[in-house]
Amino acid sequence: MDNTGESGRKLTETAGENVPATVSNLDSHWPEILDTVRQRVGHQTFQTWYRPLAPLAGDAGGLQVSCPNHFFLDWFSEHQLHHLNDAGTAYFGHEVLFELVVSNEVVKLGVPGPEAAPAPETVVSRPAATTVPVETIVMPERPQTNLNPDYVFSNFVVGSGTDLAYAAATAISDNPGHHFNPLFIHGGVGLGKTHLMQAIGNRIAIQRPQARILYTTAENFMNDLVKSIQESHTPDFKLRYRSVDVLLVDDVAFMAGKESTQEEFFHTFNALYNFKKQIVFTSDRSPKEITRLEERLRSRFEWGLITDIQPPNLETRIAILRRKVDINNIYIADDVIEFIAEHITDNIRRLEGALVRLLAFASLTGREITLEMASEALSSFFQGTSTGPVKIADVMEVTADVHGFSVDQLKSKRRTQDLARARQIAMHLARELTGASLNKIGRSFGNRDHSTVAYACKKISDEMETDPRFRGAVRDLMERIRKRS
Repeated sequence: MDNTGESGRKLTETAGENVPATVSNLDSHWPEILDTVRQRVGHQTFQTWYRPLAPLAGDAGGLQVSCPNHFFLDWFSEHQLHHLNDAGTAYFGHEVLFELVVSNEVVKLGVPGPEAAPAPETVVSRPAATTVPVETIVMPERPQTNLNPDYVFSNFVVGSGTDLAYAAATAISDNPGHHFNPLFIHGGVGLGKTHLMQAIGNRIAIQRPQARILYTTAENFMNDLVKSIQESHTPDFKLRYRSVDVLLVDDVAFMAGKESTQEEFFHTFNALYNFKKQIVFTSDRSPKEITRLEERLRSRFEWGLITDIQPPNLETRIAILRRKVDINNIYIADDVIEFIAEHITDNIRRLEGALVRLLAFASLTGREITLEMASEALSSFFQGTSTGPVKIADVMEVTADVHGFSVDQLKSKRRTQDLARARQIAMHLARELTGASLNKIGRSFGNRDHSTVAYACKKISDEMETDPRFRGAVRDLMERIRKRS
C-alpha cells in the first residue's frame, strides 16, 4: 500500500525506511498546516499568535519556525504550542514537535519522550553551529502575565461612547507611565472596560517584552493582602505589587469602606507613581461617585485622566455583532443582526450572549438562521436578560424602604424635610425609569399636580449635576429598582 497519499504529503520511502518527507520543505506545506490550526482556535487568536510565525526555508530549517521575540515565544509555548504540534501531527500522520527560532537562537519547545518516533537525526538536519542546547539558553527573566490574549485593540469596536477611552488607552500603550497616569475608566457593566484595560497590557507586553505587567481586581488585591497578613508574608505582598511596571486594577469601587485595603493600596499607588509606573483603574462609577472612599485615595484616582464608557448606540451595536460574526467566519443576515441590536441596548456581553445562543440553537436544530428563527430562539433570552419594565410602584417601594419610610408616607401630605426629599427622589426616578407622564406620576403620589412632579424632577437632576456623591447614591438606588422589577 502506498503510504505517501495525497500527493505524497504524509511519508516518503527513503532507503527502505518511512521518514518524514516535509522537514526539508516545511514552507511548502505551512499554509495547509495553518488551515488545520485555524479550525482549532478562534479567529483573533489565530491572527494574533499564528500569523507572525514563519517556517524556515531550506534543508536546515527542519521543523523550525521563526517568531518575533522572546515574549512571544514564552507565551506561545505555554498556551498555543500544543495546537501547532497537534496540527502538524494530524497533517503529516506522525508525531510532530516544532521548534521556534528567535534572533538566531533555537529553543526546543517539544522534547520527545521515550516512546517518541523518528530519531532526531532523521527529522532535522542543520549545522551544529546554529544549534543551542536548551540547557544553555538563558532566557530573560520575565513574569508571566495573566492577561486574556483575546482582549486586544484590534477587536475592540470604537463608537461615540468609547472613542476617548480608546484613544487614551492606545496612547498609554505606546508611552506608559508618562501621559494619563493614572488612567481611570468608568462605566456600566459589560461595556468594555476590562477589554480596554487588558488591551493596554497586551500591547505593552508585545512592545516591551521586559515589562512586568500585573492585572488584578480590587477584590483579589484585598484577598492577597489578608492572606499575606495571616501567613506573615507582607514583604512578599508588597514586593509583588510594588515591583511591577504596569498595574491594572479592575473594579476599584470594591475598596469602598475597606480601610485596611485602602491604606495598603494608597502606599502601593505612591510607590508606583513616584517611579513613573503606569497605573490603570476601572470602576462602575467615577471617583467622586464612590462613597466611603478615603479622600487621599480619591484624589490620587483623579490625578490623571478620568474617562467614561457609554452604552453603545445602535450603529455601534450592529458593528460589534458584525465583527463577532466575521471573527467566527459565519454568515448571519443583516436583518437578524439588527434585530438583536435593537433588543439589547445597554450591555455588550448580552449582545455576544444572544449571538452565542442563536448559533447554538441553529446548530442543535439544523435550521437556517432567519429573522423568524431568531425571534423564536431569543424570545426567552431577551426576557431572561432584561429586568423587565419598571413600574411606578416598584420605584416607590424601593425608595421608601431605603429612606426608612412607607409607601403610604410618600403618598401622604406630610412635608417634613427628609420625607419631602425621599418623595422628590422617587418622583425623579419614576420619570427616568418608567417614562410615565407627569400627570400619571402625580396621581400615583397622592394626586399631586404635574407641576409638583416637574419641580421635583428638576431639583433632583440639578443636584445630581453638581454633587457627584449624591449622583452616585441615586444611581445605586436606580440599580436596586431595576433589579427588583
